[in-house]
Amino acid sequence: MLSIIIPTLNEEKYLLGLLNSLKKQTYMDFEVIIADNNSKDRTKQIAKKHGCKIVKGGLPGTARNNGAKKSKGDILLFIDSDCIIKKNFLEKSLSQINKKSTDIAGCMIKPINGKISDNLAFWIYNFWIYFTQFYCANASGHGIFIRKKLHDKINGFNESIRLSEDMDYCKRASRNGKFRILKDIRVYTSTRRFDYYGRLNIFMKLFLSAFYRMLFGEIKTDIFKYRFDYKK
Repeated sequence: MLSIIIPTLNEEKYLLGLLNSLKKQTYMDFEVIIADNNSKDRTKQIAKKHGCKIVKGGLPGTARNNGAKKSKGDILLFIDSDCIIKKNFLEKSLSQINKKSTDIAGCMIKPINGKISDNLAFWIYNFWIYFTQFYCANASGHGIFIRKKLHDKINGFNESIRLSEDMDYCKRASRNGKFRILKDIRVYTSTRRFDYYGRLNIFMKLFLSAFYRMLFGEIKTDIFKYRFDYKK
């Protein structure tokens, strides 16, 4: 069984798209767990209407851990609420994971209705994570599969990390299991962060956060003023 864990905070505009794409999957042996951080909109009502289990959320790392604690599956999928997936996404992903005896796997990502510059930026990111996967385990929290026993072994996400907790998670997990980037399998995501911050601004945030992590370690304060809910 697969447990799909979705952190949410005021996601009524986006969550329905993801839940609808899950209902169309060719693989249906899964549960959906919404880890909600006290949303003030209709997020929880939408989740309940679609039969999701709802648990207490928090920052992304905390939300994912809380969802994992209530999960029944032997494989977990952490996916963001502003994503959608093709109908064979789960079937193809699990096939690759089982065929290659993978313990943790990341997905390539592609923008929904993105600009040319957005598509180029995502292509560069996908190229980088795919061709560096054997010596530098990196995957975006947009879509991470992991065997639950490995998640438990590394004590889940580090809840003290404010930003880039997914990179720390993959790094620690890859030291204890086989990491791979799934080939030709993509999660489609909104460009709302680009729209909210501006393209140049967000690239600077990503560059500076990576530079900070190299010099000082994980980011445990809100020095980059990164929002986890959006009005756009």
